[in-house]
Amino acid sequence: MPYNEEVVASIPHVPYEFPNGFNDEYGVERFRIPETLFDPTSLRVPGGAAMMGSSHIVTTSVGMCDVDLRPALYGNVVVTGGNTLLQGYNERLNRDLTIKTPSTMRFKLISANGPQERRYGSWIGGSILASLGSFQQMWISKQEYEETGKQQVDRKCP
Repeated sequence: MPYNEEVVASIPHVPYEFPNGFNDEYGVERFRIPETLFDPTSLRVPGGAAMMGSSHIVTTSVGMCDVDLRPALYGNVVVTGGNTLLQGYNERLNRDLTIKTPSTMRFKLISANGPQERRYGSWIGGSILASLGSFQQMWISKQEYEETGKQQVDRKCP
């Protein structure tokens, strides 16, 4: 369910200062812009109607996986990255996915509590993965990739 424009219009504007010193106040824009993450049909760009919202991406991705994996995937939806720092993002995604998740499956949204952990969580996870000895055997050098391309990925990461 999208946000209510009338309710949002009654919320006070919030001042914001940009890094270059420009100051302005924002009201409805604070809600209208992030809404496109959930309903991209409101975008006025070519192909905007063909884009999927956040909850649709999750349900489509899980639906493309093996049936036996779906309960584990729905039970462990992890959100991380800069967009998850938007006010109300996690609550909205949680609400949308709770509605879309099949009733036979348990749904759980997992996110780090602190903004720094959410902002850099994917980088932190990637660095941990890259430092594991078992993962280092899957590394592909630029030279290896240039020599054999995608087949190198298939060979090292079956």
